[in-house]
Amino acid sequence: MTICPCCGVKSDGFLSDGCVCGARAVGEALPKPEHELPSYGRSLVLAVTGTLMVLVFLTQTFVALTQTSARGAKSNLALLSMIPFDPLPWLAASETAAWRLKWVAIPLSIFVLWFGRKLHRSIVHSPDRFCGLRYARRGCVASAAVPLLILILIGVTVPERLRARQLGIEAGLNAQAYRIDRALVEYREKFGGLPDNMSDLSRLPDADDSLAAALRNLDASTYRPSAELAAVPKQKPQTLRGAAIRNASIGGADEAITERLSFTNYELLLPGPDKQLGTEDDLILRDGVVYKASEIPRRPGSTASMKTSRR
Repeated sequence: MTICPCCGVKSDGFLSDGCVCGARAVGEALPKPEHELPSYGRSLVLAVTGTLMVLVFLTQTFVALTQTSARGAKSNLALLSMIPFDPLPWLAASETAAWRLKWVAIPLSIFVLWFGRKLHRSIVHSPDRFCGLRYARRGCVASAAVPLLILILIGVTVPERLRARQLGIEAGLNAQAYRIDRALVEYREKFGGLPDNMSDLSRLPDADDSLAAALRNLDASTYRPSAELAAVPKQKPQTLRGAAIRNASIGGADEAITERLSFTNYELLLPGPDKQLGTEDDLILRDGVVYKASEIPRRPGSTASMKTSRR
């Protein structure tokens, strides 16, 4: 096959009669050389690609190690002394690097493996045209090892991250419960007793809106105030003047003027992580202590659990 150098038209002959573009041959085509050196370009591409992927992962690991260790290290000397000998920081840093590279390295690795597989096949099938098969194979192994290592490190840390996520959810629910308890303590110090219902807490100052956020999704009907009658100080009733010569239509019993009963204890049912009341993960705030609904201790003389009553 002959290709015209002017217009690029391909022909099976030698274009001795000329080309359609008007160009004519000035001599016979040069013969092919007896010995052609094999090309190393494809194997070089595979080797460089695998090396770059390994270097990117190692760089991210070192960056994560430096960021983590620098928080606790008192000096750069202490940081450098702990890096070569302790494998645990390296493992933690590699896990961090794997999570950072997951959205970039995995899709890129799929393309690199697909493209590298084609190049590797061409080198294997034409060893007389391409050289460097050993380096090409090493580059393919490195390109496959990096995404595999990233997947393994991500899979190892998934249970721990799920546990940390659950702890974060529980901490948020406990923060909501303790904010309500602090509001109830402030209300008792200001007004001398616990409120009759949760709407009374709006009388308290809330500069940062934290109390409003804690009460936003709260079912106010689950608030149960109570009082220990034995702890209430007994006062002598004040008898009305002239009670001895009272009209018979008023009644025979003595009337007494007593003070308003102050609540001293409370229970409050809060939804758990599923945001649904009446389930096993509900929380009960009782006198400043947060319990799980399935583990709450019964108070002597108390009524049945609120969780059971709502079911």
